[in-house]
Amino acid sequence: MPDLDRLFGVHSQALIMRSRRSSVLAANIANVDTPNYKARDIDFKEVMSQQIQPSSIRIERSNPAHIALPSNITTTAALKYRIPQQASLDGNTVESQVEQGQFAENAVRYQASLTFVNGKTRSMLKALSGE
Repeated sequence: MPDLDRLFGVHSQALIMRSRRSSVLAANIANVDTPNYKARDIDFKEVMSQQIQPSSIRIERSNPAHIALPSNITTTAALKYRIPQQASLDGNTVESQVEQGQFAENAVRYQASLTFVNGKTRSMLKALSGE
C-alpha cells in the first residue's frame, strides 16, 4: 500500500488543523458578549510549516489493521491571541465580523482539502477494483 502521506499530501494534516481552528473560531464567536474574553486563533501557516517535515514523521498504531496518522501532527497547537482593530470597553477582544469571516474562510479551505482527499480516495478505490 502506498504511503498515505505521499498520496494525500499536506491535505490530511490540513484537515486536522482546520478542524481544530474551526473549534477555536467557534468558541470566539460564542463568547462575543463575554466580558474580558480574549479572542484566540491558530496561525495555520506557522503550524503547518512546523508539521510538514518528512524526516520527523514516525508512524505508530495500536493495531496493525489501523491506518496511522503521522506522529508529528499535533492537535494542541499553540493558540495566539488576536489583536482587535477596535478596543472594547468590557475587555472583550472578539470582533464578530472578523471571526465570522475567518470561520467562513477556514470552512471553505477545509472543504477544499476534503474534496481533494475524497477524490484521491475514489481514484485509489477505482484502481484497486480494476475499473
